[in-house]
Amino acid sequence: MGRLAGGIAGGVLSEGSRRWRQGQRPALRDLLLTPGNLGRMADQLSQMRGAAMKVGQLLSMDTGQVLPPELSDLLARLRSGANAMPREQLRTVLTKAWGPDWQHQFAEFNYRPLAAASIGQVHKAITKDGTHLAIKVQYPGVRQSIDSDVDNVAFLLRSFGLLPKGLDVQSLLTEAKAQLHREADYQQEAAAMQAYGERLTDAQDFLIPQVNTALTTDTALAMQFMCGDTIDTLVGSQQSLRNRVTEQLFMLLFRELFEWQMVQTDPNFANFLYDSSSRKTVLLDFGAVREYPVSVAEGYRRLLQAAIDTDREALNVAAEQIGYFSKGVSATQRAAVLDIFLLATEPLRHPGIYDFSGCDLAGRIREAGMRLSFEQEYWHSPPMDALFLHRKVAGLYLLAVRLQAQVDMRPLRQWLAESAEIA
Repeated sequence: MGRLAGGIAGGVLSEGSRRWRQGQRPALRDLLLTPGNLGRMADQLSQMRGAAMKVGQLLSMDTGQVLPPELSDLLARLRSGANAMPREQLRTVLTKAWGPDWQHQFAEFNYRPLAAASIGQVHKAITKDGTHLAIKVQYPGVRQSIDSDVDNVAFLLRSFGLLPKGLDVQSLLTEAKAQLHREADYQQEAAAMQAYGERLTDAQDFLIPQVNTALTTDTALAMQFMCGDTIDTLVGSQQSLRNRVTEQLFMLLFRELFEWQMVQTDPNFANFLYDSSSRKTVLLDFGAVREYPVSVAEGYRRLLQAAIDTDREALNVAAEQIGYFSKGVSATQRAAVLDIFLLATEPLRHPGIYDFSGCDLAGRIREAGMRLSFEQEYWHSPPMDALFLHRKVAGLYLLAVRLQAQVDMRPLRQWLAESAEIA
């Protein structure tokens, strides 16, 4: 981090001198976010993997877009651009996980990773009995360095003025650490994967990998290898297929929150595959599964119903219950928050088929959030449960836009009403 800060400072001085010679008076922010400095950040933060990604992820989930767009884009690229382990380092990690003779368990083990992300990388393997596995291997030292890495990234952002002065990020940083520790617990992820598998045993629409418990440890998660293409590649498929898959994912979210009170909160497109042979969606990566208290789930049920009915008074009560408002919120700020809720639930109120093709809903929500944050200076962060749910909903909206889906939301409204009666 010291080398990174020194390199950025040198870049600022160099660029500032160049622009001053040209008669310009650049702002510090413009000098910080040059391509050269962003490149320095990318190189160093890619070494930190999970910490850098999680801090940026949580900050971008807050009300409004609190990071400069250039830095948000950089952190988003880092999420899928972590450096893979060298082969010898990988051998060391697997020897520690499985013992010195671990290779004898496999007929084939591909040392080239299928993917490298924030916490670990994924390898394909075939056991001696012919079972095809996907094995997630954790980067060495990730778990031990989470807290210090998150603090270092936050220090960097604060030091260079990349965070609004009125924003209290301490709760976000605390949650970033907690979430990373959860994602680094592969035994916990395995348990979450098995729990989803049990709940979706009779599902007609989804497939869940089976966990290989014999090969799963704290640093290696072994699961059934699942075939399929990332779900966003369905963009060229028939309209009816795109509509059906999108509607199924929205319904799954409703079941997660209101029926099970546990939600897989990472909507990364790579976490969903479509298997054309079975015509089912494959669900992957359960490290970000979050359990929701019944009180919070019921608060959201009331909030959605109030939004469907355009009942601002009931909407205000539900939002208050969930914890969206700080003590000093003004009437104008409160009204603006309720307006964002009504905007975000626009598809649920639509009388027929909602066309996400060319939809600008995400942009309108972002603009409303930025106006609330920057023009009205309302920086209150809602509860962490809410932030992670926002992340999931926003991801599904973006996927629906990507697939140009046309979804009839009436079955979702009916399911919500019927489940409320049962509850």
